[in-house]
Amino acid sequence: MATLRAHGIEAPLPGGFEGRIFMRSSIGEEAPFPVAQFATFALPEEVGDFGGGAVTLMGADDIFTTLFEYGPESLGTRLFARQGFPRSLSPDNFLPYVLRRGLGGQSGTQWFFTEAGRPFTLYVVLGSHARRRSLVPRVNGLLANLAISPSPEPSLPSGARWN
Repeated sequence: MATLRAHGIEAPLPGGFEGRIFMRSSIGEEAPFPVAQFATFALPEEVGDFGGGAVTLMGADDIFTTLFEYGPESLGTRLFARQGFPRSLSPDNFLPYVLRRGLGGQSGTQWFFTEAGRPFTLYVVLGSHARRRSLVPRVNGLLANLAISPSPEPSLPSGARWN
């Protein structure tokens, strides 16, 4: 089993999955945060954070998953109140109208949470809503071994100290 590690995210990939963990380039004053993407099909080089450019390539038995980190200003907000990400999803968690861009027959779920002091969303797309009972155990195989570490403390300039 191959394991991806970057930016405090560790993902042992179950058979049939590929993935990547990266940070987009910052634009202006915007601070980039990690994005992890996993799929059971070949991910194109250019993919939007939530699967734009990829989910249209999915077959009925395919899965696309994004783990997207938000900035520290999201910590403590109601949206990110859930502590820990879901390690086991149910077929009932998936609905066709949850998708960012509805594609006929697909199904999705989205969860906002805080893990290791970091705010994230987990977004999962299944290639077929009708086949969700056979696809969700594969998603759970991916989620079961994902690990998120706390972000490193920002370094302080020489002579500075924490109050």
